[in-house]
Amino acid sequence: MKTAIFVALLGLPVSAMAADAPVTFTKDVAPIFNKSCVECHRPTMFAPMSLTTFDDARPWARSIKQRVVARVMPPWGADPAHGTFKNDPRLTEKEIDTIVKWVDAGSPKGDDKDLPVAPTFAEGWSIGTPDAVFEMNEEFTIPASGTIPYKYFSAPTGLTEDKWIQAVEIHSNARAQVHHVLAFTQPAGSKPKPGGELGPTNIGGVTPNKPGLVFEPGIARLLRGNSDIVMQIHYTANGKEAKDRTTVGIIYAKQPPTKMAAGGMAINPRFVIPANDGNAEVRAVTPINTDTIVTSFTPHMHVRGKDMTYIAHYPDGTDETLLSVPKYDFNWQISYELATPKVLPKGTKLEVVAHFDNSTGNKFNPDPTKDVKWGDQTWEEMMIGFFGTVAPPAAAKTSQPQY
Repeated sequence: MKTAIFVALLGLPVSAMAADAPVTFTKDVAPIFNKSCVECHRPTMFAPMSLTTFDDARPWARSIKQRVVARVMPPWGADPAHGTFKNDPRLTEKEIDTIVKWVDAGSPKGDDKDLPVAPTFAEGWSIGTPDAVFEMNEEFTIPASGTIPYKYFSAPTGLTEDKWIQAVEIHSNARAQVHHVLAFTQPAGSKPKPGGELGPTNIGGVTPNKPGLVFEPGIARLLRGNSDIVMQIHYTANGKEAKDRTTVGIIYAKQPPTKMAAGGMAINPRFVIPANDGNAEVRAVTPINTDTIVTSFTPHMHVRGKDMTYIAHYPDGTDETLLSVPKYDFNWQISYELATPKVLPKGTKLEVVAHFDNSTGNKFNPDPTKDVKWGDQTWEEMMIGFFGTVAPPAAAKTSQPQY
């Protein structure tokens, strides 16, 4: 009360005084970092530096300002005009302004008593502490150079009964050389072979800088008993030899789910992107043959990928853009999780439209003088519009998870 009276006597509103208060790390910036940054920017995770403490963050202050002003961080590619997504990490204008003021003021620390309670994480895991960690049964030496075909490794589970997966996360100890990992199941003891990566036995995957997958309560994915987890791993040589033994961490659902996580894709493997073409278009359409609840979209292209759009063509003749990613970034292959699941009625056609930049204007382009076709390697291309779905688990016979 005395402060307000004093300020009033000076002819200044209380809000003006508050606006002039110095912006500090402990009081103003740390809460923003805790909410939007430290899940990845912390020790043992894949981000290049930690932002969990003032001493960690202070040397990076100007870089942080530059990236948040440019809206490069936190990474997000969806056009806000189409769809609302529950995992949208973008900072508000107020949060960006706060960070800018902090950096422009010399990045002061502030009083330690103002520090918020730091979020807690399981060391090295974004999903929390796994109930089980399965490891591929042999170590692989990644050569320093050359083309490496997809490799398939088994990780025995030892499970004799079905389990429901509430969360899954895949870790490689050679992240710099791993392009992606896809995990699926095959009968225990069988030789690892392709085929299950994109089918109903798929249990999860990881692409560059993608954390673990956590399903909403009541939703889970099935892990069959008497199965091995098979990992399809795409290594990319980068000039340094390395060794890898990838692991899969799993948290089991505490109760059988009411819905089972599944998915589909619109895919076009038959295309040619002409040399020096800066806007080559590739389309794919997949029919929706039964009423389908869609929960997420995950665009996938390689380094020439430019943009991708998902369009629903409904049976009544209307169209709806479900997701538009106008600036696709291979380094941030994001799954866009719908805030409200979308029901696509039977008879809908889901169309995915992608554009590729095979010109000299694309700084990531390995060789703009060559036509590009579908291929496994990063310097080739892919065009897949993945989408996540949920459905009743009636078709799956499962037992109650035991602990």
